[in-house]
Amino acid sequence: MVVQDLIDTARAMVADGKGLLAMDESNPTCNKRFAPLGIPQTEAARRAYRELIVTTAGLGESINGAILYDESIRQKTSNGTSFIKVLVEAGIIPGIKVDTGAKDMAGFPGEKVTEGLDGLPGRVQEYARMGARFAKWRAVIAIDTGIPSEGCIEGNAHALGSVS
Repeated sequence: MVVQDLIDTARAMVADGKGLLAMDESNPTCNKRFAPLGIPQTEAARRAYRELIVTTAGLGESINGAILYDESIRQKTSNGTSFIKVLVEAGIIPGIKVDTGAKDMAGFPGEKVTEGLDGLPGRVQEYARMGARFAKWRAVIAIDTGIPSEGCIEGNAHALGSVS
């Protein structure tokens, strides 16, 4: 992607006072939401749930961008249209969560480090080919007595710096 494409994407994402939809919850997190409601914890149920979101009438009137998860960027509506195509046709810029989750940081009780650098270039290239125009990488920093530690901050800063 050329620099002008990045600039155009960033401008479009913040235009018109619209929001950014974070629908990038992981499969385990989505399943945790389904379980108490008796919803099957399957790919088919997650796809149907996400289809309700991406096909919401008028969604593009309020949303400029949507962050997807690895499973959802690959999914299609019940009529076979990719979620990416549905979003783009609604004027919504598709994006993708590229980290693989916050994990307990060894040697730092109560602190986490975000993982996912292994294989990141290949994943980003694949997601771009699918139509993703931006990516999300997060860091989870706990704040409490004695934390965050310098090691936790440095570990997460290294991961964030390596993403660029």
